[in-house]
Amino acid sequence: MTGQGGVPFTVEVSDEVLADLRARLARTRWTDAVADGWGYGADTAYVKELCSYWGERFDWRARERELNELDHYRADVDGLGIHFIHQRSDRPDATVLVLLHGWPGSFVQMLKILPLLTDFHVVVPSLPGFGFSDRPTEPGMNVSKIGGLLVTLLHDVLGYDAYAVRASDLGLGVAMAMAMKDPDGVIGLHMGGSNPSIPFDHLPEDLSAAEQKMVEDAKAFQDNEYAYAKLQSTKPQSLAVGLNDSPAGLAAWITEKYQAWSDCGGQVEKAFTKDELLTTITLYWVTQTIGSSMRLYYENAHTPGEWGAMRAPIAMAMPPADLFHTPREWAERQGPIARWTELARGGHFPEWEVPDLIADDIRAFLTGLGRAG
Repeated sequence: MTGQGGVPFTVEVSDEVLADLRARLARTRWTDAVADGWGYGADTAYVKELCSYWGERFDWRARERELNELDHYRADVDGLGIHFIHQRSDRPDATVLVLLHGWPGSFVQMLKILPLLTDFHVVVPSLPGFGFSDRPTEPGMNVSKIGGLLVTLLHDVLGYDAYAVRASDLGLGVAMAMAMKDPDGVIGLHMGGSNPSIPFDHLPEDLSAAEQKMVEDAKAFQDNEYAYAKLQSTKPQSLAVGLNDSPAGLAAWITEKYQAWSDCGGQVEKAFTKDELLTTITLYWVTQTIGSSMRLYYENAHTPGEWGAMRAPIAMAMPPADLFHTPREWAERQGPIARWTELARGGHFPEWEVPDLIADDIRAFLTGLGRAG
């Protein structure tokens, strides 16, 4: 399919699927709670409120119309269907920019930043097992293999020789794989955020005070917040059965992460409206991709990757309210950083939370490389 650009795709969910969703929400058997708030996990009172809105007032058809204002496509890449948004700039020679989501994100995470990047040719793929991309049917689809698929998408389907990549969370691993597999194609990596997978048993002896603080915070995160990742890395199928059957369960599992990981001061709707949350949650529901998305954790933990050196320039934009703060000196132990920015606000989903800051920082980074717009 070299240079064909994929097949146009329209977001369209059947009436039957939406009616079944509303019926399941109406029949939810709610659990009890011994305390208000988020201390035990998802706040049952808030999830009830969210699900009531979901079943009675949320307008998916309006969200569909908004989504379909964008240029959606699907393409067969090595036998796997990949969904992507492809928003072309009016400038034929514009720089190509790839935006990669993580978990529990989706292409919806990029909707606010897209209008701020019209001077780029922007490609927003749905990772395999997420959104409208195919769900992998065989073991082994880890971030390294996904990186190879996206390199093929960029070169063979879209016909692009060179591109920059912006990513965080699991998308960051995909971006790094792309840079390793396609060193002549990736002109720069714009990344950011914290990585809780710190090798505590093999720490350098010369940690700075900021690095010591990061290690303490990372340990606290693993003790108090990391159970989801351990579960999804070891027994994702057990969890998937329940979340794929219960929309309320799905809403609780996903919303708790947006509440805990965003710059919201504990009040999730300071960062995201109900409609924004439910657009992402409904996407997981109607595509039945919660199980396949969680399996990516398992594949990364159990399937060896194909790694090597990266030579692409790297920019890091660090949100103040991410899982914990990563200092520059820690990041530079892995290699030189071309640009480092401490963002004024934002959490783990910065393209969604602070799209203006991320768009400006991407543009400044690529301008420094002589490749902006």
